Amino acid sequence: MMNERLEAKEIQAQTGTGDYQRWFKHVINPINVADQRLISNCHPADYINPPGHSSGQRYNLVVIGGGAAGLVSAGGCGLLGGRAALIERGLLGGDCLNTGCVPSKGLIRAARGVYEAQQASRFGLMVDGGSLRVDFGVAMERMRQLRANISINDSVDRMRDKYGVDIYLGEARFTAPDAVEVSGQTLKFAKAVIATGGRPAIPSIPGLTGTRFHTSETIFNLEELPRRLVIIGGGPIACELAQAFHRFGSSVTILNAGARLLLREDEAVAGIIESRFIAEGLSVHHSVNIRQIEAGSGTSARISYFDLNKMEHQIEGDCLLVAVGRLPNVEGLNLEAAHVAVGDEGVRVDDRLRTTNRRIYAAGDVCSALKFTHLSDAMARVAIRNALLMGRQRLSHLVIPRVTFTDPEVAQVGLTKQEAVKKGKNIETLTSYLDDNDRAILDGDVSGLISIQVDHSSGRIVGGTIVARQAGEMIGQLTLAITAGLSCADLAKTIQPYPTLSDGFRRIGDTYQMSRLGPLSRLLLRRWLAWSR
Repeated sequence: MMNERLEAKEIQAQTGTGDYQRWFKHVINPINVADQRLISNCHPADYINPPGHSSGQRYNLVVIGGGAAGLVSAGGCGLLGGRAALIERGLLGGDCLNTGCVPSKGLIRAARGVYEAQQASRFGLMVDGGSLRVDFGVAMERMRQLRANISINDSVDRMRDKYGVDIYLGEARFTAPDAVEVSGQTLKFAKAVIATGGRPAIPSIPGLTGTRFHTSETIFNLEELPRRLVIIGGGPIACELAQAFHRFGSSVTILNAGARLLLREDEAVAGIIESRFIAEGLSVHHSVNIRQIEAGSGTSARISYFDLNKMEHQIEGDCLLVAVGRLPNVEGLNLEAAHVAVGDEGVRVDDRLRTTNRRIYAAGDVCSALKFTHLSDAMARVAIRNALLMGRQRLSHLVIPRVTFTDPEVAQVGLTKQEAVKKGKNIETLTSYLDDNDRAILDGDVSGLISIQVDHSSGRIVGGTIVARQAGEMIGQLTLAITAGLSCADLAKTIQPYPTLSDGFRRIGDTYQMSRLGPLSRLLLRRWLAWSR
């Protein structure tokens, strides 16, 4: 397997110099052969920006940011036959390809493989003549190789050759309400999309900045498994990586400021995940107030914190991961020159994704409270339809699923039970537990549920949560049901293959149908059946 590091002079020659090199070495360092393929695809060192439009001709669309929202926006304009420019200061593919979805899910899959091997004796598989050995370096190299393979989909060549997009690599800043400057060139536009994404939030904890710590941007640079990993945070990123690293063999401690994990999910759902964590041996602490962090030798850190009872504790870790949320990237864009306002969630947009400058739209993490790649994609489609085709699509009409890729996975769409209660919705909650599902029993994985929120008066599905190993693959059925305005009666009429976890949808539909039979209906039905014997 090719995992040798490139020599320092070769790195400088192939990644360029200046601000980009400093940014890149922070995100991906050290650089190996697989990483170099990624760079060659997504920010080639020898790339020369197009000459621009000295004649004053405008682009139909200028997009700032080459992540999911930016790629879809610019590519969509190109497919429609428009002239599009895409500006990216770092690597095309953005957070998802380089430091988010792709590397994390690659690592999580490897960790799941380790766990499955450790549990294989339950299924009759015995290892004779030796014990299982986990090679973390191999797992990380596999992730980097796969990331490099996937990067071709977001590459400079693909965007330019397939979609006809002009790619500009460099820092972008607005110079006027209809103009952007990049690398000394001014690009005029009829419309623009800001899609600069987000970055990890860094909490104000005394001593943190003097400590060597990781965020989701840098944790995938590790080549050796940390013996003791301390994670600050209790959201999806913290939970996913905590379980993965523990399964590789790290001793993992979660220090969570919240009262429980996954605060966006219903309490019972979060409880299933925490129970699994504890059963696997993770250490989880809630309502933590970190007083101070002190740097130790090498990469180690000592964290002093207060618990819920105001008792002070100390813990040491060989590696510290901070995962407490994300912030929008709005700095350096000179938004004032474009008359674009910024709010609490980043660039301020209306329901059609227009900014305070009607020429300029925004999409993705830079303007959204919900930060998912699939939402960035969907927002970009809304933005270009409204910007280029005089559409009137609204963000509020989107049905947005989400998945936390723990084991079991947590997938949710529409209203959760707690959200419905807060909004005063008159709903019923119907639940099918996996310990009564034949496929889950056969798989030996019965921790989980399918829970559906149903409007009491119409029977329409307004929300759903799935906790299961394949929850991310299953949530699409409920997303489609809500999008199409289907009811629980439609679930009862839908044939699910047996045995599958999805059979739980049919069971919930049957339960709903039976609950519609009132006392009089049941009495009449019994009498009819008795008469017809």
